[in-house]
Amino acid sequence: VAVSVKRATADIPIVFVVGTDPVKAGFVESFAKPGGRLTGIHMLGMDLTAKRLEILKEILPKLRRVVTFYNPKNSAARESAMLGREAAKRLGIEFVERQVASVEELRAALKALKAGEVGAFFQVSDAMITSQAQSIIEAARAIRLPTMFFERGIVAQGALASYGVNLHDGGRQSAKHVQRILAGTNPKDLPVESVDRLELVLNLRTAQELGLTIPRQIRLRADTTIE
Repeated sequence: VAVSVKRATADIPIVFVVGTDPVKAGFVESFAKPGGRLTGIHMLGMDLTAKRLEILKEILPKLRRVVTFYNPKNSAARESAMLGREAAKRLGIEFVERQVASVEELRAALKALKAGEVGAFFQVSDAMITSQAQSIIEAARAIRLPTMFFERGIVAQGALASYGVNLHDGGRQSAKHVQRILAGTNPKDLPVESVDRLELVLNLRTAQELGLTIPRQIRLRADTTIE
């Protein structure tokens, strides 16, 4: 979204909330001095890919294969998939990558998934995939497939688990940036802030439906459990 708005405008200040490095993405010159008309909030997202897969392995000790979907045209998604691939190799997990360029292709790929084909679904950083979380949850439930996402709201919808930052924190911080800009602060002088408070969320009701017993040490580490 930030890329599209930047291309479509010439002088309107833009406040972003992103899960990738805004300097690397070309949004700002640096965190401390953005240097242009863009500033905003950076949330740990892609950087947590490996840790999220490690936690999924702890939840499912016998996990051998995971499937992920992503749009190969999305550079952040490609990089996140690469991080997942490397982490899976270290963990002894086969990382099954299904590339989908549209929502229609994703839905077709979900429909083609068969029970027992993989041991879990694992989310990588791809906004299109995130937008279809409910479809993924429903398809996974039909074949009793555990799902790991990065946002607590998706766990409330029925996913098994998530590990990441609280998106509401990012929203609150970005609103403060908007207020400062409306009050006269130039975006180039408004430092990019970070959201780094992490949370592990488990849906024990989903675990029960799947016939899973989540290890006690994982349940004790969870910041939130849904029952």
